[in-house]
Amino acid sequence: MSSPDELPVLRTLEELTVLVERRRNMYVRWSRGPAADLKSLSSTDDLTGVPLPGLSANSLDIEPWWENRPVKVWVARRLYDYAHLPRDKGPGVQPWALRGQEAGRGPDNEPLVQDVEPIGWIDAGVIEEAAEEVARQAGGWGPLRRDGG
Repeated sequence: MSSPDELPVLRTLEELTVLVERRRNMYVRWSRGPAADLKSLSSTDDLTGVPLPGLSANSLDIEPWWENRPVKVWVARRLYDYAHLPRDKGPGVQPWALRGQEAGRGPDNEPLVQDVEPIGWIDAGVIEEAAEEVARQAGGWGPLRRDGG
């Protein structure tokens, strides 16, 4: 039997966009991978150490208010907003796509996901493509992590 970490690799932003267009309940998780995560199916609040009832993830599902706008831009933004996590969380942390069911919300209002089905690793090149797509947009915005000052 193969390890949960033996997943296909999503190598382009377009490839991930097509998945998001075709499937619901899609999320991205930034962690050391499904093998570690599926053992407990729980995240921990970094501030308090409280165990959370699901894996902390970010939804890739398109909101109705997005209407007919490009899905590629939606997906790019969802990746770009959290691209700082590998630097913050340390070696081995990388993004992977999954399907699951929201079981609640974490302290940062992030979805907590259960019934997890790993879909694929998200290649670093996809994150670079996402940053390029964000840079092409007319409006200015930055990743969610903003240094105080």
